[in-house]
Amino acid sequence: MTDRTITIFLADDHTIVRQGLAKLLAAEPNLRVIGEAQNGREAVKKVQVLKPDLVIMDIAMPLLNGIEATRQIKKLAPQTKVIILSMHSHDRYIIELISLGASGYLLKDSTGAEIVKAISAAMKGDVYLSPSISRRVVEDYLTLKKKSSWEDLYTKLSNREREVFQMITEGHSTKEISGILCISPSTVKTHRANIMEKLQINNISHLIQFAIRLGIIDVQSPDIDF
Repeated sequence: MTDRTITIFLADDHTIVRQGLAKLLAAEPNLRVIGEAQNGREAVKKVQVLKPDLVIMDIAMPLLNGIEATRQIKKLAPQTKVIILSMHSHDRYIIELISLGASGYLLKDSTGAEIVKAISAAMKGDVYLSPSISRRVVEDYLTLKKKSSWEDLYTKLSNREREVFQMITEGHSTKEISGILCISPSTVKTHRANIMEKLQINNISHLIQFAIRLGIIDVQSPDIDF
């Protein structure tokens, strides 16, 4: 680990997880947590202001998931390292996030020592994967494992469509999405139509099931108000 203090930002929608991470990292003399966020959109905004050295990011967060938040952070603050800490070990997540520039991917059953090791690797410019998933990911990558059809469909969505897709499946109304993204209600409806066409889905219920299968939202189905 470097001698200088490494500033860290925590993004997770569970307060207890953020508190646990903050306590763990506070025990390390060269690590300092300088900010927190409970959703991906808040994380992107705060990281631009605070400019931390590293972000520890969950995937399944409201308003903007960790994949899209990582995409935006690496574009807006490319010098900031991102380590994913998630309960999901889907190959699609791992490979896509590494391709976006993430410096590590850890499962939430990782030890404190493993998290510190991942931070050290990231600051050296390396990529760290939990031992439990690294071998499988490498094997899948080398054999060019074919994606499932539903994963292929998701990759067809634009970045904006992915944002709208998540908020629809979380139960946000057209008006709410319009306000959050600063776009007109008609534009939201256009995005919704394009999303359903690209995903080959014709109702909101199936759209929610699709999001749950991807791990974009939690299992409980939200109330839809369109």
